[in-house]
Amino acid sequence: QVQLVESGGGMVQPGGSLRLSCAASGTVFSLYTMGWYRQAPGKQRELVATVPSGGVAIYADSGKGRFTVSRGNAKNTMDLQMNSLKPEDTAVYYCNARAPWGTYWGQGTQVTVSS
Repeated sequence: QVQLVESGGGMVQPGGSLRLSCAASGTVFSLYTMGWYRQAPGKQRELVATVPSGGVAIYADSGKGRFTVSRGNAKNTMDLQMNSLKPEDTAVYYCNARAPWGTYWGQGTQVTVSS
């Protein structure tokens, strides 16, 4: 059973930074394409960034130039560094692990950008 646990959410002022982390267990981490998604109130869940094992990260337009995703296969972790945060970045952020045999989600962590 794949388990994903996010951490690092919180409240930050506009222009601030946060770093989210996702810890994976119960699987061979390197087999999965990992990603961050977010869901704001009243909106559908959307892609933030995705990074295949050994591949190049892909970012949604909303985070290009501001967000950086990284993964450490040796430690089974994935991070999302978010800079220059905007109020519209407010959402629950979810860690995602995807493979041909299944897709898994973490429980989410709240990010609130507000003055």
